[in-house]
Amino acid sequence: MTETSLEHDVGEVCDLVRSRMQDGARTIIGISGPPASGKSTLAESVVQRLNRESDRAVSEAALLPMDGYHLDNRLLESRGLLARKGAPETFNAHGFCEAVKRLSSAKRETFHPKFDRQMDLSIAQSIVIHPDTPIVVVEGNYLLLKSEPWSSLRDVFDATVFVCPTHDEILDRLKQRWTKHGLDAEAAMVRARGNDLPNAELIMRESCDADMTLTQNYTEFGVRYAF
Repeated sequence: MTETSLEHDVGEVCDLVRSRMQDGARTIIGISGPPASGKSTLAESVVQRLNRESDRAVSEAALLPMDGYHLDNRLLESRGLLARKGAPETFNAHGFCEAVKRLSSAKRETFHPKFDRQMDLSIAQSIVIHPDTPIVVVEGNYLLLKSEPWSSLRDVFDATVFVCPTHDEILDRLKQRWTKHGLDAEAAMVRARGNDLPNAELIMRESCDADMTLTQNYTEFGVRYAF
């Protein structure tokens, strides 16, 4: 693994996507990695470039983030899971996996929820994927886990990418994330170490090998791509 620029890695992933495309079939790509690894930035950038370079009447690529399948905070609280939000058991994992599987043969528009980080909730049916869009990039923490139901996606993805900076870099980014959301430095560290870091360690330990692995340690034009 080598540390490279965002632009370079986007190009590498786009090349991987194009190499797996087949006429008449939808190509589904999985981009996974720990929290704050940079996978969201990468996935969004890949979709933007694929669409920018296409002359199709409809979008060349669509993005489906896993985060929209978070369980509602009230349900998590009733189950004693609110403090663990972001862990595998706090998602509608089966619903998400079934939705991804249906993408391969979808003949009409499909609608999916989108997570709003500022509101800390999912907004129903706010992502639409056109049936003629040939590429769907699926992004999320647990796409490559070896356990069910996540492992059922293994045969759905035409290619997979795993984004994994160092342990220290992930911790630093998590602290930055929670500080930006209003926590002081101590509270941000507690939040990162108490929930996000254990999730990150699970992902790094229990994920299957991907077709491409990136460190995603970017600093360009004075801006660090981390979230």
